[in-house]
Amino acid sequence: MSTADRHTADRHTADRRTADRRTADRRTAGRPTLIPGPLAAQEVGVAPATIRKWVQLGHLEPAGKAGRAQLFRLEDVFAAERATRRAR
Repeated sequence: MSTADRHTADRHTADRRTADRRTADRRTAGRPTLIPGPLAAQEVGVAPATIRKWVQLGHLEPAGKAGRAQLFRLEDVFAAERATRRAR
């Protein structure tokens, strides 16, 4: 393969990656990002058991599932954390 051919192939690959990213961005545009419970717990600074307890008590509702894992909107997790902090 000549240098010119290799350059063209590299450019085509880069263009394809950019198009793939744009497609992925369009698919998730306007939809909130869902994160699993342990990551949500880490983001608000509590134990994963606390997230499970908030769900059990009705302070937080899962927004989806991935297999057996519950997924949450980060803004919902922060709202539950604020609500439980005020209740103390």
